[in-house]
Amino acid sequence: MPQRIGVYGGTFDPVHNGHLRVAAAILENFALEQMLFVPAFVPPHKRGQTISAAHHRYAMLALATAHEARMLISTLELEAPARPYTIETLGHLQTQHPGAQLFFVMGMDSFRDVTLWRAHERLLTEFGIIVATRPGYRAHEHATENVAAHLAPALQACVVDLRGGLQPAAAQLAAPHTFITDYVAADVAASGIRQTVQSGQSLENLAPPSVADYIAKYRLYKRAV
Repeated sequence: MPQRIGVYGGTFDPVHNGHLRVAAAILENFALEQMLFVPAFVPPHKRGQTISAAHHRYAMLALATAHEARMLISTLELEAPARPYTIETLGHLQTQHPGAQLFFVMGMDSFRDVTLWRAHERLLTEFGIIVATRPGYRAHEHATENVAAHLAPALQACVVDLRGGLQPAAAQLAAPHTFITDYVAADVAASGIRQTVQSGQSLENLAPPSVADYIAKYRLYKRAV
């Protein structure tokens, strides 16, 4: 059986308990050997926004995953900021891990916009995709045909609905599919973490203590005065 590696891309500004719970659940349910967190330098869809310096975001990821043997960090996009596209990152990672099956993890918001991504058809047909939904989506969106309605018919046919805590079958894992999952009920967003810090509230139960301490030490997400 080829090695299975999850690839969790994002800004991680900051990494929080929601990210870690999603990673742990996917590691378990997809029987992955590793989950690679890949912090983006400046994601194409977030250009023009204020994002914390790369070294801060990397440091917080390192602290958050220090005691998780299967959670690792790739600096690929931080070291090659001129090549920020997911399809290129996955191609490089495939070269670094020949023979491995790569599963790219994204949120539902990203999945809904995936047709705007560079070479999205290649992305969805050459690699496994795991979509981690947040709680609170409207009922009419809870059918696979609606969730994937923005995709071409051939791509819709490769969507596997695992909501309800289902696990993928071995045959489904053998070839690239797009898996819709709802393993984690926590509705935590990085934007909410930043707002919590700005308002002076505690990050208890929202981020690992080591990350909360780092944010406080370097006064991240504080408004300039």
